[in-house]
Amino acid sequence: AILAQAILVHGGPCSWIAPAAAPPARFGTRLRAAMGISRDSRHKHRKTGGRRNIHQKKRKFEMGRPAALCKMGSKRVRPVRCRGGNMKYRALRIDAGNFAWGSENCAKKVRILDVVYNATSNELVRTKTLTKNSIVQIDAQP
Repeated sequence: AILAQAILVHGGPCSWIAPAAAPPARFGTRLRAAMGISRDSRHKHRKTGGRRNIHQKKRKFEMGRPAALCKMGSKRVRPVRCRGGNMKYRALRIDAGNFAWGSENCAKKVRILDVVYNATSNELVRTKTLTKNSIVQIDAQP
């Protein structure tokens, strides 16, 4: 078996939407927004170190999604609707990938056998989670 790097799309299978019926909670003069993953910078401190007042709601274009945490197994890919009606394809399980051999001067689709190392966490190795830049063991005979 040969060692190579897995290059996979990462992200989440679906977004969680907070219930609209619950009123937002108030803490002092600051209004706390509803739960959800967002990519805004309103929650951060100012350059001087002071707090920012939240004066607007979360916007759809600031939306984030939970991580997919793609596992090894039979292929399971879900389409995700993105901004502008475009589609992304989120891999939830995958058993093969496109790997390049420098010595053979070719790239082939081969089976992924095992996750050997991940710099992020040993838990991702134990659970066989495929992320970007994880070291995987692949089939030597494509």
